[in-house]
Parts: sequence; structure tokens; C-alpha cells
Amino acid sequence: LNRALRSFAKAGFSLVGLDGSAETEIANLAEATGPLVLIVGSEGDGLSRLVREACDTLVSVPVTETVESLNAGVATGIALYEIARSRRENPKR
Repeated sequence: LNRALRSFAKAGFSLVGLDGSAETEIANLAEATGPLVLIVGSEGDGLSRLVREACDTLVSVPVTETVESLNAGVATGIALYEIARSRRENPKR
């Protein structure tokens, strides 16, 4: 995986890791309109340390106080929606 991520980075893709503890929310992702790779960790362990270090940016999906976390599939769906929304609203950004 790390070798593939290095190849994507070398090709000009932003590496964006989806991490529940990240300070930046997915809706505020500046790289959303450019080429990117969204990396999602496992539900139990999240992203590995090496993958986190390879990422250009870590983002989270905000949840309410009553929700501890989202499963990986739901979080990925929300993140992809936010990226698509950002691209529609800011096509030249």
C-alpha cells in the first residue's frame, strides 16, 4: 500500500486520509477539487502509522456527541459526497 501511495503522490495526487481524530473536517478539505486519493482505514484500527505519515492531509467526518464513530462504509460515503459537492461548487478552485 505504501508503495502505491508513493506512486500516486509522485503522479501529483493529494493523499487524503480519513481519520476520526483529525482536526480538519472533510467539508473544509482544500484539496477536494484536485486529483486525490482518499484512504480509509479499517473499522477497528483505522489508518496505520505509516499510511498516516504518507498522507498530505488527514480529515474527519464530524459526528454529534451522541455518536461515538461511524463505520468505514458510512464515513467513506459521506466523505465522497463532500468531495463531489466541493467539486460542483468550486470547479476552478
